[in-house]
Amino acid sequence: MQAVEKFGPVVGRTLLVIVFLLSGVNKVFNWDGTAGYMASVGMPMIPLFLAGAIVLEIGGSLSVILGFKARWGALALIVFTIPTTLIFHAYWSVDPAQMQLQMIMFMKNLGLTGGLLMVMAFGAGPVSLDAKSGGR
Repeated sequence: MQAVEKFGPVVGRTLLVIVFLLSGVNKVFNWDGTAGYMASVGMPMIPLFLAGAIVLEIGGSLSVILGFKARWGALALIVFTIPTTLIFHAYWSVDPAQMQLQMIMFMKNLGLTGGLLMVMAFGAGPVSLDAKSGGR
């Protein structure tokens, strides 16, 4: 049980945010495709919001994974996730063929937000840069 208490948080943090990290990197290498998708849902100021999404996803993910200012990294990912969920996974307003998929994506994001709130509440754990520096 000691190994789980020591290493569980770093593994959990990594598994929790890997989806954000990969999504952010994908946005960098598929800027035009992502911008097109954003345009398809009526997003304004696409270059600004796309650049912001990349910064929040990659920066927040690295912060949480490394446990460096992990609470702030988790907050950054929550700030990204809430509007993204409401804009891109509004299952109540899509055609019936897409409803189940969008509802699953919506609920997945709620679960991720819950995990991020746990990081905010309890910090990064013992195997983290925050713990090495004596920070929370």
